Amino acid sequence: MGRSTLRNPTQTAIGLRIRERRTALGISQSALAERCGMHFTFVSSIERGERNISMSTLLRLAEGLQINPAEIVDGLKW
Repeated sequence: MGRSTLRNPTQTAIGLRIRERRTALGISQSALAERCGMHFTFVSSIERGERNISMSTLLRLAEGLQINPAEIVDGLKW
């Protein structure tokens, strides 16, 4: 079974915030993935809003992005 083509707005917003921070740091998806112990395709799918990430994934990404995890989710509507 494939992924749904309908994107959850919250997942999309999280992915955009991750991408914005990553690009502000000037690092590639591969570099971020390496920092976080993930595969770059997983990071890519998160940035596209295709993944509903776990808390542990959020924390790993925040560490790799050198930010407080709250910055990724602050103000989002669930």
